[in-house]
Amino acid sequence: MGADKKTTVPFRGTEEQKQQLLQVIRELKDERGALMPILQKAQDIYGYLPIEVQKMISDETGIPLEKVYGVVTFYAQFSLYPKGKYAISVCLGTACYVKGSGDIYNKLCEKLGIEGGQCTPDGKFSLDACRCIGACGLAPVMTINGEVYGKLTVDKLDEILAKYE
Repeated sequence: MGADKKTTVPFRGTEEQKQQLLQVIRELKDERGALMPILQKAQDIYGYLPIEVQKMISDETGIPLEKVYGVVTFYAQFSLYPKGKYAISVCLGTACYVKGSGDIYNKLCEKLGIEGGQCTPDGKFSLDACRCIGACGLAPVMTINGEVYGKLTVDKLDEILAKYE
């Protein structure tokens, strides 16, 4: 599998986004501990933090790219990958997991051709795992853009995904 598969969606930053980011960096870069707020604003602007954005931040702040990348990959709030038009989240909390959500998650990885945290090359679907969404009585559960699907089986996935094609 390797890193090649993870760069499935090309970076599509706009000049307007770049100017917003440069403005944020100009305002914050001289403050102590500026990297976190700069990264948070950058993710607000772009929706995620691809290497192209990390490099801009590194170049403009003088903070080594390795350090920027280290912070981005350490904190769960940051994403290296874009979210799809349809963000799928499979609950891997205890009740769901015991009832087979691990199989659901693995089958979605296979069907979509991506790993967790990634987005399909067409930008349509992204896949993540979550912990307990509070619908344990419907276990196993997943959401697509907040819509809850419960009492899932692997057999129901094609029918559910077809609604979003």
